[in-house]
Amino acid sequence: MIDIKNLHFSYKKKKVFNGLSLSFAPGHIYGLLGKNGTGKSTLLKNIIGSLFPNEGSINALGFVPGKRQPAFLQDVFIVPEEFYLPDVPIKEFLNCNASFYPKFNRQQFETYLQEFDIPMGNRLQQMSYGQKKKVLISFALACNTSILLMDEPSNGLDIMSKSQFRKVIAGAIDESKCIIISTHQVKDLESLIDRITIIDEGKILFDQNIDTISAALSFKISFDDEETRAAFYKEESLKGNAIITTNTSDGEGKIDLEMLYKAVVTNGDALNKVFTKSANQ
Repeated sequence: MIDIKNLHFSYKKKKVFNGLSLSFAPGHIYGLLGKNGTGKSTLLKNIIGSLFPNEGSINALGFVPGKRQPAFLQDVFIVPEEFYLPDVPIKEFLNCNASFYPKFNRQQFETYLQEFDIPMGNRLQQMSYGQKKKVLISFALACNTSILLMDEPSNGLDIMSKSQFRKVIAGAIDESKCIIISTHQVKDLESLIDRITIIDEGKILFDQNIDTISAALSFKISFDDEETRAAFYKEESLKGNAIITTNTSDGEGKIDLEMLYKAVVTNGDALNKVFTKSANQ
């Protein structure tokens, strides 16, 4: 669905990507993780075609995004981190924009608004930032585009709204859609995504699906000093040491995305060797 090969991109003299290659398939919710300023938003803008590679290629739905062809634009949507909505009622916003997306479903849109507790009669500029973001997320999902990109979508959402967000996103995915969520708030994506890609300084540090991670790694509390010293990552907790170690059992355990992110940033080479070894066996 999305195939990125040897992507090079720079802002004037600032190099962001230097030969990045990555693929995204339909039927998945991807978590694009990394600290602010590391290239996540730039990658999404290259995929949507609002930025253009210096070198390399991007193929999305069989199109070159930078050509901005109507058939491509009507089947992709991005929820940016920063956005502007006009000073109009929600219904007027809907009437002006929904027709650009052939698969838009008004009933779905109204259902999402109800999930987020947003009255249809509201005027956009009279709402809080979090409320406006929920309207935009609802509109994005109701467009039913094959590709949906979301940049820091949980920013501005309260605890209950984040829970509602995870619920509606999980219900929106099907085998024909690809959702990519970029964030540095890794806890907000737990139990939602099925593949994790971690980017730092324009490079891919880690790229694995959730099932593979849970089969290869164990996230647990340990009181064993030897086990703690041998762990890929450890941090003190009130109940002992929270550690990441090799999964030696036959089962799959719960993943702590925040710990995994820290482990990749601090000890990524050792972690990646675990998956390289598993792939070769």
